[in-house]
Amino acid sequence: MPIQIIAPAPFVDAGDGDDDDEGGVRLDVDNDGDVAMEGDAPSRKTSRHAGRIVTPGELVTDDPQWMRGHGTYLSTTADGSQSIVSSLAGTISKTNKLLSICALRFRYVPEIGDLVVGRILEVQTKRWRVDIAAPHSATLLLSSINLPGGILRKRTSTDELQIRTFFSEGDLLVAEVQTLNSDGQASLHTRSLKYGKLRNGVFLTVDAGMIRRMKSHVLTMPTSNGGGEVDIYLGVNGYIWIAKHTASLSDGAGDKGVSITRLEEEASEAIYSNVNEEISPETRAEISRIGCVIRALVKANIKIDEEMLNLGYEAALEEALQGYDWGSDTAAGKRIVDAALAKRRKT
Repeated sequence: MPIQIIAPAPFVDAGDGDDDDEGGVRLDVDNDGDVAMEGDAPSRKTSRHAGRIVTPGELVTDDPQWMRGHGTYLSTTADGSQSIVSSLAGTISKTNKLLSICALRFRYVPEIGDLVVGRILEVQTKRWRVDIAAPHSATLLLSSINLPGGILRKRTSTDELQIRTFFSEGDLLVAEVQTLNSDGQASLHTRSLKYGKLRNGVFLTVDAGMIRRMKSHVLTMPTSNGGGEVDIYLGVNGYIWIAKHTASLSDGAGDKGVSITRLEEEASEAIYSNVNEEISPETRAEISRIGCVIRALVKANIKIDEEMLNLGYEAALEEALQGYDWGSDTAAGKRIVDAALAKRRKT
């Protein structure tokens, strides 16, 4: 079957439009609503509208007063003039005199302090290779995890021989980005009671740009219908883990008068267990409902944060949707998203 290639839309010529167009990219109003200075005369050159989707190699503008930003490059024509051309598929973003392209889809770029959910790819000597949906796989050193007997004790050859008892291929974990190498490769650590191996839940994958950066990416959501509480790990890298809530060991430290270090020593064996706990059918149903809410939000291009999750879950309860796969139903998911957005506008 032959493939038909449709030609792109013609460039917008400001001279053929009305006076309010001003060269495709508005010069009188910036992205933040600021009014341009008096000396900024309207452009009458070939340009694209701000917010419009462009493809790689497509002309953004040939007006020399604009500066190129991320996702663009300069192209020189035969007559010696330069124009700004898009190198990505995305939307045009304008900040004062700077033009950038916001990619429609992109891979996660690690930053120090990010909470990520990853999967063990390979077990090496004194380290693990971890998939975090980045251009390079991350590394988790044996010295960067809690070990039985205390987090500060020296790593021995016995620990190296038993490295697979902590994490093996295919295991899921939640960790924090500790350092970045010169080539952008991330180094992780799990030296905290809230990090470690993941159990008792379900794994979801979304685009990294759909996770809104928040103060905390570990959420505990109370559910209805006898489901109890559910833990949600929103990895900045787009990997999400939804699981049955497990009480944090540090929660009862103050009541029992036990130090955090002592708790870590006693809990080390349980942290690396591969055995899932018993999960009631009610909890399983609510975990699935939350997963469907996340899929519905992603389909509607709504960024995921704590507020939208709570509003979407409330809307799903009001709809009384049954089953485990209604998130793939476009009509039902759209109703949930519309109801959640309406509630957010009221607040």
